[in-house]
Amino acid sequence: MGWPLVKSLLWSLLLFVQIHEHRACIEEERMGLLELKAFLKSHTNYTKPLLPTWVYETKGGCCSWEWVNCSTNTGHVINLTLSNINSYIKNKQHYYMRGTWFFNVSLLQPFKELRILDLSSNGIASWLGNEELVYLSNLEVLNLRYCGLNGSLPFKDMANFSNLEILDLSGNDFTGSITPYIGALSSLKAISLSENRLNGTLNTPEFCALKKLEEIDLAGNGFEGMLPPCLKNLTSLSYLDISDNQFNGNLSSSPIASLTSLEYIDLSYNLFEGLFSFSLLANHSKLKVIQLFNDNKKLDIETENQSWDPLFQLKVLVLSNCNLNRLAGNFHKFLLDQHELEVVDISHSKLNGSFPIWLLENNTGLQRLNLRSNSFSGEFHLPSDHYMNLRWLDLSDNHFDGKLQEDIGKRIPKIEYLNLSQNQFEGNLPSSIGDMSNLWVLDLSSNNFSGEVPMELVANCTSLDILKLSNNSFQGEIFSKHFNLSLDSLELQNNNFIGTLPVVPLEVGEVLNISNNHMTGTIPLWIVNRSTSPGVAVDLSSNSFEGQIPCGLSSSDVINLSHNLFSGLLPSCLNLQDVGHLLLQGNKLTGSLPKAILNSSSLVTLDIRDNRFIGSIPDEIDGLPNLKVLSLSGNHFSGVISKQLCRLKRIGIMDLSNNSFSGTIPYCFNNITFGKLASSDFVYTNAVGFEIGGFSLPYKSVLDTTLAIQGTDILFLEQVEIDFVMKYRSDLYKGLILDMVSALDLSFNNLTGEIPLTLGQLSSICAMNLSYNQLTGPIPISFSNLTQLESLDLSHNNLSGEIPSVLTDLTFLGAFNVNHNNLSGKIPYIKQLSTFEKSSYEGNPFLLWSTTGEKLHRHR
Repeated sequence: MGWPLVKSLLWSLLLFVQIHEHRACIEEERMGLLELKAFLKSHTNYTKPLLPTWVYETKGGCCSWEWVNCSTNTGHVINLTLSNINSYIKNKQHYYMRGTWFFNVSLLQPFKELRILDLSSNGIASWLGNEELVYLSNLEVLNLRYCGLNGSLPFKDMANFSNLEILDLSGNDFTGSITPYIGALSSLKAISLSENRLNGTLNTPEFCALKKLEEIDLAGNGFEGMLPPCLKNLTSLSYLDISDNQFNGNLSSSPIASLTSLEYIDLSYNLFEGLFSFSLLANHSKLKVIQLFNDNKKLDIETENQSWDPLFQLKVLVLSNCNLNRLAGNFHKFLLDQHELEVVDISHSKLNGSFPIWLLENNTGLQRLNLRSNSFSGEFHLPSDHYMNLRWLDLSDNHFDGKLQEDIGKRIPKIEYLNLSQNQFEGNLPSSIGDMSNLWVLDLSSNNFSGEVPMELVANCTSLDILKLSNNSFQGEIFSKHFNLSLDSLELQNNNFIGTLPVVPLEVGEVLNISNNHMTGTIPLWIVNRSTSPGVAVDLSSNSFEGQIPCGLSSSDVINLSHNLFSGLLPSCLNLQDVGHLLLQGNKLTGSLPKAILNSSSLVTLDIRDNRFIGSIPDEIDGLPNLKVLSLSGNHFSGVISKQLCRLKRIGIMDLSNNSFSGTIPYCFNNITFGKLASSDFVYTNAVGFEIGGFSLPYKSVLDTTLAIQGTDILFLEQVEIDFVMKYRSDLYKGLILDMVSALDLSFNNLTGEIPLTLGQLSSICAMNLSYNQLTGPIPISFSNLTQLESLDLSHNNLSGEIPSVLTDLTFLGAFNVNHNNLSGKIPYIKQLSTFEKSSYEGNPFLLWSTTGEKLHRHR
C-alpha cells in the first residue's frame, strides 16, 4: 500500500472522527445539561460531588458524561438516568426525603429526541401537570419510581405520550383511581403503579383497550371489586401482579382463563373466595410463575383434575394458606408433572401424607421448599443423591418424627436455611450437620432431640447467624472449647445443658437465651461489656448462676436473671440507660434500691419480686416515667407508700404485696392509667427482626424491578413474662395480654385508713387486691365505675358498712371476696354478686344473707 493511499485513509478517518465528535454532543443539549446540573446542585441535598464528569471542556463532548447516552446516528441525547440524586427512601411505614425538589421540567426542553428518562429514587415534590410536558412526547421509557409524588395519577398530563412503552410510577403516594385518560398511552407495553394508595375498580374500558400491554404491576394498593371481563382483550399480557389489594369475587369466573400468554401471575393477599380450579389454566403453556399467598381463609384451590394435564412447566409455585385440595388433602398428580421447579411454597395448606421425596427427585434444580404448617407425618428422609441446589427448607409445624439421617449434611451441603421446629424428631443430632457450612439459620426447636450437640455443628457452621435449639432434651456442655460461632441469636432455653458460660467472649448480637437449664458459675464480664450495640435480650433465668450482679449490665433491652442464686447488693454503678426490662425475681438480693436503677428513663419493666430488699420506696422512683410494670412483691420493704408513684402515669401493673408497707393508700393513684392506654403505647408486643431467606425469582421483567419471593421474618421477640395473681390464680402474662392487663395489688401489708374514693376512677383496671391489711371504713360506692374489673379482693381487713348494691352491675367480675371484715346489712345477692359462694362473704358477724335475712356466721 503506497503512502498517498495511506495518507488519504488517514484524512478520511480524521474527518469521520470530527463528524462523530460533532454528533456526539449537540451544543444546545450540552448547555442544557450544564443548566440542569446547576439546577440540581442548588435544589438537592446530594452529599457527594454532583455529576463530576459534566464539565463543558470534557473531551469527546457531553455524550461521554455519566448517566447520559446519545444516539450514534444523530448525536442527540436519548437517555438521561438521574436516579437517587435527592436521596429519597421509602419503607413500609414512612417516606423519607432529604430536601424538597420542585423539578423544573422546562429544563428538559433542549432534549427533543429524549427516549428514556429515569428520575427514580428522588424526593420530587412537584413535577407533573406542567404545559412543558409536550417536549417529552418522544419518551419511550419514563421511570418515576420512589419519587415521593402524590395526588391523582398524571395520565391527563401525558396526553402527548403516544410513544411511551414503559411507565413506572411505583412507590409513590398517588391516590384515586385509574382514569380514562390512560387510553392516550396507546403504545404502552409495561406499567407499574405498585405501592401507592390507589383504589377503585379496574373497570375502565380505556385501560382494557391498551392491547399492547405485556406487563401490569398494581401490587400494594387498595383496588377492589372483581377483575373486569374486558381484561381478556390484553392478549399479549405476560406479567400480571395484582397482589396486596382488595380484589374479590370468584377466580373461576374471572378473565384469568383467557390470558393464555401469561408467564407470571401473582394474585396474593386479596379477598378472592370460592373454588379456583387449575384446570382453568389448561391452555396457559407459557406459565412460569404462580404466586398466591392467601389470608382470608375463603379461597379453595384445586389442582387435582383427571381431565387435564398441564401444558406448562413452572419454575415457581406458591400456594400458601389456600385450603389446597380440600378433598384430596394432597396434590401428588399435579406436581408429578412438574420437572423444572426452583421454588415450591405450599405452607399453611392443610396437606397431609409423607414427605414428598419424589418432588426433589423430579426437580433437581429445586432451591426452595416450604411445607410449613401442614399435617405431613412420618420420617423425613432425603433421597440418596446430593442435592447441591437446595438452599432453603422449612418443614416446621408438622408431625414428622423419627431420627435425622446420619448423612443429612452430605445430602444437602449447600443448605442456607433449615427449619425443622415444632415436630416430633428425636434422638441425637448427626455429626454431618457440621458439613452444612453455608447455614445461616438452623431451627430445631420444640422437638424431642436429646444427647449432646455435635462438636462439628458449633465448630464448623461458622456462617450461622441464628441457632435455635430450645425446647428439647439436649444435655452436656455446649460451650466447649470448640464453640466457634458468631451469632445474632442463640436460643438454648428449656434443655438440660450444664457447665458455665465461657470466659472467652461469645459473639452474640441480638438474643442470648439459655434459660431453664442447669448452668452454673458467675456472669462473665463479656456479657456486661459487649462491644456491639445493645441487643434485644439476655435471658439467663432459671439456672443456678451465683455471685453478685456486675456493673455495666446494660447490653440489652431485656435482661432476665430471675430464679438463680444471685446474692448481695445491687451495685450502685449499674448503668441501665438502654435497658427496657429488668427482671431479677427469685434470687437472694439484699439492700435498698440503688439510685442507679431509679434513673433509668428507658425502663418499662422492673420485677424484683421474692428477694430480700429492705427500706422504703425512694422518692426518686419518679425517675422512671416509662414504667409499665412495677413488681416489688415478696421483699422486706417498709414505710409509707411514696406518693411519687402517682407520677408514673403509664403503670399498668403495680404489685407491692407481701411487704411491710404502712400508712394509708395514696389518694393520687387515680393519676395512674392502669390500662387506659392507646394501642400505640403497647410495648410488650414489640419485636425486632429482619427478613431472611428472600429469593430472587427466575423471571426478567421489562420494568427492571427486582422480582423476589418473600423470605421468612426472623423476629427477636421481647419475651417478657410477668407472674401475677388474679382470680386466686397465679398466671404468666406476656405479649398483647401483658399490654392490656391492668392490676393493683397491695395485699399482705400493714396499710391503714380508709380506701380512697379516687380508686373508683380507675375505670380500666382489671384486678384490685387490698386484702390482708388493716383498712377501715366503707367500701367506696365509686367502685361502681370499675366497669372492667374482673377480680376484687378486700378480705381480711376491718371494713364496715353495707356492701354497695351498685357493685351488682360489675358484669365482668369473676372473683369477689370481702370475707373477714366488719360488714353489715343484707348482701345484695343479685346479678353478678349472686354468682359467688358464701365463702366470699363469711367472717362478717353482722352481714345478713339477703335471701333469708339470717346472719352469715350461722352458716359457717
